[in-house]
Amino acid sequence: MNNFLIVAAENDGLVKCKAGGMGDVVRDVPRQISERGDTAHVVVPAYSRLHVGGKFIMNLDFQLRGQAYTAELYEVTPKKAFDNLTHYVIHHPEITAGEIGHIYHNDPAEPFYTDAIKFIVFCTAVAEAVRQEVFGSLDVIHLHDWHTSLLLFLKTYHPQYSSLKKHRFVYSIHNLAIQGIRPFDDNYSSLRNWFPEVDYDRDALKDYRYQDCINLMATGIRLADAVHTVSPSYKEDVLKPSRPPEFIGGESLEEDLKHADMEGRLFGILNGSNYKNIRTAQKKNIYRNTIRAIFQWLQEESKKYKADFLAHTGEKVVGLLNQPPRFVCASVARLTEQKFYFFKRSPELLAEMLERLDKVGGIFMLLGTGDPGYEQLFREMSYKHPNFIFTNGQSEDLIDSIYLEADLYIMPSQFEPCGISQMLAMRSGTPCLVHHTGGLKDTVTHLETGFAFDGETFEEKRASMLESFDLALHLFFNDPVQWKKIQANAKKMRFTWAKSVDDYYKYLYALPVRK
Repeated sequence: MNNFLIVAAENDGLVKCKAGGMGDVVRDVPRQISERGDTAHVVVPAYSRLHVGGKFIMNLDFQLRGQAYTAELYEVTPKKAFDNLTHYVIHHPEITAGEIGHIYHNDPAEPFYTDAIKFIVFCTAVAEAVRQEVFGSLDVIHLHDWHTSLLLFLKTYHPQYSSLKKHRFVYSIHNLAIQGIRPFDDNYSSLRNWFPEVDYDRDALKDYRYQDCINLMATGIRLADAVHTVSPSYKEDVLKPSRPPEFIGGESLEEDLKHADMEGRLFGILNGSNYKNIRTAQKKNIYRNTIRAIFQWLQEESKKYKADFLAHTGEKVVGLLNQPPRFVCASVARLTEQKFYFFKRSPELLAEMLERLDKVGGIFMLLGTGDPGYEQLFREMSYKHPNFIFTNGQSEDLIDSIYLEADLYIMPSQFEPCGISQMLAMRSGTPCLVHHTGGLKDTVTHLETGFAFDGETFEEKRASMLESFDLALHLFFNDPVQWKKIQANAKKMRFTWAKSVDDYYKYLYALPVRK
């Protein structure tokens, strides 16, 4: 029996511990491991809230900033129990909840300042737990994104944690663009402030652009035994330099990734999706669920400043109860540059799509929160266009209804390491219109399971997106046989975690596949 430790910032195996797709991976992979008869432990920060009601396991004592620190380890109850799978959180007053998903902080003046502090405390506590074999004798430690890469720094350079070198460390990249860059010196969240007694190789840790800083994403890539991108095509993308906005590739780390690839340490394995024990939604509830969500948000103090807009949206949706649209396209995502750059750069592009929809009695439903600039753009577009329904919030019931009831799911990501939304839409038989990049290349085939757009320049991509959108509308209204074939093909696609975790065992974990 193999013994795994999964370390991450998010875990959707727990209630209210997800901000993005990483949470889905950290939920599903350990379940697969447990179903194969192996043992898995998952540990995430408590964010000053997730430990409440948990079972206290022990205090973890360690040194930071030349001072004694004590963190608390709790076992917590998951959403769903599995044999040989245990969930933990680590609590310390400096591991605080942020604004994004009540997990990450947004520090505009000094990016990663607050997050670096809490993840330094978290990672050192985890290192101490591993040193004491709190999780037993481990075979593999699987880290996710820059938030956990400090464990590789501790293993490599900290004398207290040299025993961690006996474990195999795997590092998964979910978003290469977010790198956790912090100064080496002269800052409260600098490496030297937290580890004044540790000697380390600055060249092995530095950011190429800001050489007085540690790049924690690069640390993971450089020091892990195996490095993992969450789709094969994203692996190919990140080996090339970025040319924004036309192409997002290695984000200045392509040389590190090429080096890992040459050493046989870099693997592109597609994320899976869940096809059993899923939340079920009923058809014909999409507008009711929208109104229900709006009323709920209107009660929240944090949404008071949006009350006028929410009421404006509700008024639009009430009209749809009596006169449903002939065609619904939809999108669900955090409102960021990655997800909606094309619309932010060219609001005219979205306006043209809405005009085309208007001619056929169609609407565009967009659900999400995020960057204030993107929220403002979409609120303004909603006021201008009656058939643009922007629900500026988060609601699981409404999200489920959107995946189930939309006719076309729109996913114009500027780049996409893997993507889960297209898989969830396809699972419901909803074809997707996607930018032909990263994991979207590996999951959506143009005119077979959905629609794709691409191009060498922004203008070519913009024109290609409109062309593919026109084609989707044409097939829906004029060629129902072809449309239903694409729907059926999309619904039949299976991106299973069983297959993905087979590849994890073979390539990342270097273990025999257990089934």
